[in-house]
Amino acid sequence: MKDEQQRFLNLLGQLPARLTAEQAAWVINCQSHDIPALVAAKLIKPLGNPPANGIKFFATADLLESAKDRNWLVRVSATIYQHWHKKNARKHLTLRPPIPALSLPPDGNARESDLASTSG
Repeated sequence: MKDEQQRFLNLLGQLPARLTAEQAAWVINCQSHDIPALVAAKLIKPLGNPPANGIKFFATADLLESAKDRNWLVRVSATIYQHWHKKNARKHLTLRPPIPALSLPPDGNARESDLASTSG
């Protein structure tokens, strides 16, 4: 937030009527990168019908009202945990190197020489 905006809001004595994703994250004490997961889970709703790649604004009054509800906060926390758990699980799957295939002779019995050459 710019210094001029902050001074104006301090004089006004209240938050602005609509918030950016970053400001909304501050209000509910999460990170701005958590906001898309909360929107996808329909826990917070952007104002209007913004395009998928557009800037989204959120109603301050709605966020403050929802933040008073303990059950809503539990769902927000669970959604964030679940989102990052899934994202990290996908990352770990792609980072593992593939296991080299062991080629066996047609009879299906591995010889010691075959095993020694694959163990590197």
